[in-house]
Amino acid sequence: MLEAAHREMTELSKKKQDGVVNTLKIKMLNRLLGELSMVIEKDPSHAFVDMLDEETLPQNSDAVLILSQWQAALKQYRARHYGFDSEGSGQRWFTVENPGERYRS
Repeated sequence: MLEAAHREMTELSKKKQDGVVNTLKIKMLNRLLGELSMVIEKDPSHAFVDMLDEETLPQNSDAVLILSQWQAALKQYRARHYGFDSEGSGQRWFTVENPGERYRS
């Protein structure tokens, strides 16, 4: 969903970079970002991501930048917590509950 939102905002930004994102889009995007925030809240990358500001109504290009930061943070989170399990049979998530050798907090 984040990828689709980023793609849509990128297209809007190409048409009108300084166009203002409407309130409905901001609410929809923030609902998605809020869920993602809970996933990475203890990850170091969480400190570098922001929600869209409903009060100042960001421009399309600002929204693209913020969504790009979220994509990078999630990519970093995945690299840190997902991978090959030498003890098991292939790829898996490494969690606090099921850390395996590879888990790095």
